[in-house]
Amino acid sequence: MKWIKLVVVVVASVLISCAEKENPSFTQNDLVLIPQPKSLTLNSGSFKIDAHTQFVIADDSLQVVTGILNDLFEKSAGFKLDISNTGDENTIQLLQNTELEEEAYKLDVTREKVILEANSRLGFVYGLETIRQLLPAAIESSSKVSDLKLYIPNVSIADTPLYPYRGSHLDVSRHFFGKEYIKKHLDRMAFLKLNTFHFHLVDDQGWRIEIKKYPKLTEVGGFRVDQENKPWNARTQNDPENEATYGGFYTQEDIKEIVSYASDKGIRVIPEIEMPAHVMSAIAAYPWLSCKDEPIAVPSGGVWPITDIYCAGKESTFEFLEDVLTEVMELFPDEYIHVGGDEATKTNWETCPHCQQRMREEDLADTGELQSYFMKRMEGFLSEHNKTLIGWDEILEGGLPEKATVMSWRGFQGGWEATKAGHDVIMTPVSYMYFDYYQGNPDNEPVAFNAFLPLEKVYEFRPTIDSMSVEQKKHVLGGQANLWSEYVTTESHSEYMLFPRLFALSETLWSPEEKLDWNAFSQRVRKLMQRFDVMGINYAKSAFAVQPESEINLETGKITIALQSEFPNTQIRFALGDSELNADSEVYSNPISFDSTTSVSAAVFEDGKLMGAKMQKYFDFHEAVAKPVTYKFEYNASYPSTGKTALVDVLRGSKYFKDGRWQGWIGDPAVITIDLEKAKKVREITIGSLEEQGTGIYFPQQIQVEVSQDGKTFEDVAKMERAFESNSEAKIENFKLKFETRKGIQFIRVTVEPLAKTPNGGGAWLFLDEILVN
Repeated sequence: MKWIKLVVVVVASVLISCAEKENPSFTQNDLVLIPQPKSLTLNSGSFKIDAHTQFVIADDSLQVVTGILNDLFEKSAGFKLDISNTGDENTIQLLQNTELEEEAYKLDVTREKVILEANSRLGFVYGLETIRQLLPAAIESSSKVSDLKLYIPNVSIADTPLYPYRGSHLDVSRHFFGKEYIKKHLDRMAFLKLNTFHFHLVDDQGWRIEIKKYPKLTEVGGFRVDQENKPWNARTQNDPENEATYGGFYTQEDIKEIVSYASDKGIRVIPEIEMPAHVMSAIAAYPWLSCKDEPIAVPSGGVWPITDIYCAGKESTFEFLEDVLTEVMELFPDEYIHVGGDEATKTNWETCPHCQQRMREEDLADTGELQSYFMKRMEGFLSEHNKTLIGWDEILEGGLPEKATVMSWRGFQGGWEATKAGHDVIMTPVSYMYFDYYQGNPDNEPVAFNAFLPLEKVYEFRPTIDSMSVEQKKHVLGGQANLWSEYVTTESHSEYMLFPRLFALSETLWSPEEKLDWNAFSQRVRKLMQRFDVMGINYAKSAFAVQPESEINLETGKITIALQSEFPNTQIRFALGDSELNADSEVYSNPISFDSTTSVSAAVFEDGKLMGAKMQKYFDFHEAVAKPVTYKFEYNASYPSTGKTALVDVLRGSKYFKDGRWQGWIGDPAVITIDLEKAKKVREITIGSLEEQGTGIYFPQQIQVEVSQDGKTFEDVAKMERAFESNSEAKIENFKLKFETRKGIQFIRVTVEPLAKTPNGGGAWLFLDEILVN
């Protein structure tokens, strides 16, 4: 009988093995979900999807949400799942559960079936997006994948978001993006369970939405003179008669299509129709909207201060805005309409007879109260149509409209004040939520606004702050990431600025705070990047970039450089001098020290593959290192670098002018004298300089070098002049001045003249990081 028992055991083992092969089990490390669910239990085994699997829905209105998976299956697997109202095994069942909150869902996966429960379309959307992330990355392929195995791990998930407002903002006014890109962005928002798209349709540089009663808004306001070859803030003022060719707009049919598409993905769309400022595009179309009634052109670049704003004294202004908003409200069914309200410079109001008369009639103390009157009047009109006004936190000034919701962007304080007054708030502080900022070292990044917002900083964002009371926190609806497009000119660049930072935002707004852990998130997002590749997202690898921290001991002349990347637990390899950096280079473990001219290159490698950009730093130990330096005109207090020895410390600056390595002057030339402390041969001087025309930093106009043996009598030995050249990006240049070798030289005087006048007529900054003497 022993042999019978043996056969039974063998057969049982074979059956278990076959079942395991047919329905494999997964580990926790296999589950790459962003955002993390509220609770998750992983069980053994999995559910296999094949061409015979069916969707079972109780309500035909849910057919549209099945497209979240069926559209992917059709492309990658070559089949779509049938949809039925009945069925049990080999089914994905969408069941109504009225006990769940509106955005909540429950997901139970077994070998036999998948049960997804929700109380609304939103819940079903989120549950299906979770299933999508549980499936292999290959389902994102745009073409059929051979031998594609579709397994969902056996999990039990109960999930609901932490905040009801989880937003992504795109500015299509500064640079226009087409309808298909907007829909692609909505797909990716749904993938991350973000539920609100803030559509920035109006600004000075472009009016992007068709208004049938006022066709010139798009005919004139939708286009500007093409100055795309110049830096944003260095573009010149346009003449209204100049041909305007750059721009575009969405027809009302386009808007309806976008709104409908978003709705199918569980996303509401909030339009922003700016007022009273950021409206030069509207005034260019209809000059009577302004206080001066004078023709202006749609600007091609930055405008500051913003003085061409709507006239708050004319009744015709309010009639125009009510007409515009009436058409807008018909296109956007959501309760919210964003009206801007920010950055209005009211100098025209102070002299405008219409505005002054309005202030007298309404007993308004100043133009701040006039803006409050303006916003309250618009809020009243929207309320009459069952809409809620949202405005940037400037709408707090002069008094907040009764039912307004505040979007707090200048930090958290505006949100704190609004919640204290009992108003709802959406937090979007610049320091955490402005995705037009650099996310990595500007030396390796596309041009961006000159501030720094790495992935980890986004992950640290929390919409509420400790000083809020319990009642105040109830008024914080959530948060939003803003991508302004002054420097974002293409769809590919837009993706680069959004991802993976938008993944970090999605988790901070959805997942329970006790589950938020940077180390765990960084592991998951690194794995999810494989899915980004299949999805065709042009995501940033900035968090892999090696970040060097260099310091020099001026007494010993020794430099120490420490290396790290933003992602923890990465393998950094480095090479010195002419050695090639590759997957076999030495692994970095401790800071590197040296005291002679060399270069250091480093990068993160994973499984022999280069991740992110290579870092390369060159350290030139020249004759003037750590020598005494005197200045005729002191550097500006805002940009001192490390002080008197900053220009002779070997350490060079990056393209990020706030990195602490640049000394800056404005209004004066840099006249610098270096004491070499003993007589030396000198034949070449190199001056390191930065240019970023968009922020007013320009290369020198002239450089002069003088040498002396005694520090009193100087001889001219070299001079160079440089004509202005338009440059749209940050750039570092080493200006070399060579001359016949001079012996016995102890003192060197360098005079660096800034550009006399910028193209817009202002003063030019001069930035230097090193003077090399050889």
